[in-house]
Amino acid sequence: MMAADAGATVLETNDSDPMKPDKAKTKFDVIIIGAGPSGYTAGIYCSRAGYDTLILSGILPGGQLVNTTEVENYPGFENGIMGPDLMIDMRKQSQRMGTTIIDDEAVDVDFRRSPFKVLTSSEEYEGRAVIIATGANPRKMGLAGEQTFAGKGVSYCATCDGPFFRNQEIVVVGGGDSAIEEATFLTKFGTTVHIIHRRDELRASKVMQERAFNNEKIKIHWDSAVTDIKGDQKMQQVIIKNLKTNEESTINAGGLFVAIGHEPNTKLFKGQIDLDDEGYVVLKNKTHTNIEGVFAAGDVHDRSYRQAITAAGYGCMAAIDVDKYLTESADKKE
Repeated sequence: MMAADAGATVLETNDSDPMKPDKAKTKFDVIIIGAGPSGYTAGIYCSRAGYDTLILSGILPGGQLVNTTEVENYPGFENGIMGPDLMIDMRKQSQRMGTTIIDDEAVDVDFRRSPFKVLTSSEEYEGRAVIIATGANPRKMGLAGEQTFAGKGVSYCATCDGPFFRNQEIVVVGGGDSAIEEATFLTKFGTTVHIIHRRDELRASKVMQERAFNNEKIKIHWDSAVTDIKGDQKMQQVIIKNLKTNEESTINAGGLFVAIGHEPNTKLFKGQIDLDDEGYVVLKNKTHTNIEGVFAAGDVHDRSYRQAITAAGYGCMAAIDVDKYLTESADKKE
């Protein structure tokens, strides 16, 4: 699932959408905030269950998959599928089920009472239930070459992209559990996996450190940072600098994996629902948040898997939980 050039606008598909959104309508049974695999899947299930459903897609409809090229690990596509194409198909399927999709960004919410309110810069929407599916973004190093070679060697997901780098040297940036886990996984494919870490000791757990130290394919570059990424059509070289000696060296590598953490897109919900110290949504039970009627699905709470297929699964689970919640709420009123 290689990351591609950012900034693609391939999901601006309103002209060909089978159903144009009724922007005058503001009250729905279910409001889904976010339009990645979890959001679209939740839309499919909620609409198919007969609920009047709105997806507010945000400023980047399709989530992280919009910025990927070939997706090989999503079931049902023998020869793979381009990430943007997968998201367009999910969008159209959700619309075919009756979901209203509006390409607008939520800027505020009010979860104090039902119906819940979700505000954009131009409208206020009400929903009897809300599914938060805003995802998370990988932290980046901030180098120009990181953007230039995104999808051309630079990746943020070893599980997604590791097989693309068989028999090549690979670089992993980071020193925590995620970085060591990714480096260990990548030894299945790479000839040598170089871990670039800014300090003189790893932050990873002792067990993870021992795995790295005992793996002959892993080479750790202490007190070092990536300063540049070079190549022609694809990334070919990673320039690193020792932060103590200022000595620079070059690694001829086919892939560079950035594993310095993720940032969940939850600033909007601070003070409205429970978040953990890193900003991830805290689930009370299954997909339920601490607010009855507000649910979460996908990378916004999942810090472990971060795959399109697991995000879609969580979207399904959240929709089923919403159905149960709305059904029980209706029963109580009768």
